[in-house]
Amino acid sequence: MANNSGNTVARSFLQVASTEEVAPSLRVVQIEGLVILKIIKHCKEFSPALVTGQLLGLDVGSVLEVTNCFPFPIREEDEEIEADGANYQLEMMRCLREVNVDNNTVGWYQSTLLGSFQTVELIETFMNYQENIRRCVCIIYDPSRSNQGVLALKALKLSDAFMELYRSNNFTGEKLRERNLSWVDIFEEIPIKVSNSALISAFMTELEADSPITQCDYDRLQLSTNPFMERNVEFLIECMDELSMEQQKFQFYYRNLSRQQAQQQAWLQKRRSENMARKAAGEDPLPEEDPSNPIFKPIPEPSRLDSFLITNQIANFCNQINGVSGQSFNRLYLMKALQDS
Repeated sequence: MANNSGNTVARSFLQVASTEEVAPSLRVVQIEGLVILKIIKHCKEFSPALVTGQLLGLDVGSVLEVTNCFPFPIREEDEEIEADGANYQLEMMRCLREVNVDNNTVGWYQSTLLGSFQTVELIETFMNYQENIRRCVCIIYDPSRSNQGVLALKALKLSDAFMELYRSNNFTGEKLRERNLSWVDIFEEIPIKVSNSALISAFMTELEADSPITQCDYDRLQLSTNPFMERNVEFLIECMDELSMEQQKFQFYYRNLSRQQAQQQAWLQKRRSENMARKAAGEDPLPEEDPSNPIFKPIPEPSRLDSFLITNQIANFCNQINGVSGQSFNRLYLMKALQDS
């Protein structure tokens, strides 16, 4: 009996060990308030230069906890310097481990200028992280947008459908229609929850001023939004020019494709007439397809990834312009009402 129970326990343990655990979907990114302050301080100190850093924490069920972070040094791109950067990250994580601080990598953060972060480099960084980290996020902070009185902080991840398509490196129209993937399905924004310990919350309560009005409230009342709006419109015009260039690539591709199809039809008609003549002469017909002929060589379709990213960026700029202009009208009407009264 003892042997049978031991075999049952061993068998059940092997079954559990061999069963792949299905992780729940990521629903929220929980960030400690100190981490947010570190990110804001690092990004604002070097603004308008773009900076990045490492996120450390724990992956617990459907919640990704970010408990610490550290910045990456700003250096020029070079192979030796990249190796030094990797050594710097390992050394930092080793030092954090020695002082019993969470040193599990859960992603990275980076600054952006007016929300212009949707690039191929961001996708490549995501894919590199995904090789070792099953679930990782990127925290995007925009100092220029935050100057308008709004905390421009968001957590992003790549959608599973897009990652599968990116691994196949086939962004043709047929594949996109087959997977029902559009430009809005590249990134997924994860809700952010700010968490503080009870001790920090009590300390912040003591530091809170008697007046309920803060500097952030005053920032929201600024009437001058022209510089922010002008930069957004400039970036929007640049994106429209880039999208026009991408459309020209596809127009050139479809013109070449229609020209090739016309040449194939002409060649096929000529070959069929030759076969009819050979058949009348009692000779064997020639094949109707000739792979060695250049006109039968397929023309590669341009990738639609760049156009998808540019469209995403255009939508982002339009949303920012819409939001800022709406807030500006509200402030102007408020000031007019105060003056009339």
